[in-house]
Amino acid sequence: MMNLNDKAFLNDFLKSPKQIAIIPHRNPDGDALGSCLALYHVLIQLNHTVKVIAPNEFPEFIAWLPASEEILIFEKNFDTCAAFLQGSDLVFTLDFNALHRAGDQMGSYLEKLRKPFVMIDHHQMPDDYAKITVSNTNYGSTCELLYNFLTELNLQSYINSNAASCIYTGIVTDSGSFKFIKTTSDTHRVVANLIDLGVDNPKVHSSLFNTSSYNQLQLVGKALQQLKVIPNHSTAYTYLSQTDLNDCNYQKGDTEGIVNYGLSIKGINFAAIFIEHKEEGIIKISFRSEGDFNVNEFARNYFNGGGHINAAGGKSYDNLQDTILKFETILKDINKQ
Repeated sequence: MMNLNDKAFLNDFLKSPKQIAIIPHRNPDGDALGSCLALYHVLIQLNHTVKVIAPNEFPEFIAWLPASEEILIFEKNFDTCAAFLQGSDLVFTLDFNALHRAGDQMGSYLEKLRKPFVMIDHHQMPDDYAKITVSNTNYGSTCELLYNFLTELNLQSYINSNAASCIYTGIVTDSGSFKFIKTTSDTHRVVANLIDLGVDNPKVHSSLFNTSSYNQLQLVGKALQQLKVIPNHSTAYTYLSQTDLNDCNYQKGDTEGIVNYGLSIKGINFAAIFIEHKEEGIIKISFRSEGDFNVNEFARNYFNGGGHINAAGGKSYDNLQDTILKFETILKDINKQ
């Protein structure tokens, strides 16, 4: 996974106390925050000064992760975050592979930061900003990749129950609770080891998935009411306008997983959700697929995005109606090819 020079550098670097920053992508999910906090729990045991610096706020359904209260938010505490980054000896970027994924504000700052980076990520087509790049698309989650990264550095003995819970969370969320195609026998062996290390797996699942508010369920209902099926393209999509979000008192994380409802329909192998965010001036899009349809390529080619073969995201600067019309037109054009 790492060449001998990279491994030697990290082993030597981590022998004495350093200042280390760990960064997830903007709008961090369970895998991004889980991997960052897991690495945090390992590194503080090695007497390093460590801070996780998230570009923006994270959703409530992962706010229970151990030490999440220690996370600095770049967009809220610029001076504090900038000072720590400037004083850092090493910067880890986890679960993303291009600095713009940290958002416009933090991404621009990181591009000017003259510090050595270590990238740990499982997405396709990594940029080359890092001194050390640990990138493998065969892994279903960055957390599983991180587990093997730590093992390769002989740091697995520092994966305590807190770190294990964070890694388990990322694997669960990015694997769709172990049902996505990249969930392998090795994934389950890692999970077995994590449970042996003290993960309370029923509690983790309950914390992740049994936290819906009344307003969130109303938002799900609205999305299901607006669900459209296009049988001849094996596609389903839905949308949520800014008015829909406002009416249901939208909170960050409330739309998580809604796109999967379309994919649960018999005969559907491609699903999308379009969410209007007027303050940001964009339509946020999530794509999911089953089988060979590559939503990573679809998102990259048409909607300024990317991700994985079966799970990707994108964005549109058109209005909601025009974005959906563009999507439907693209489907028709693809079908003609």
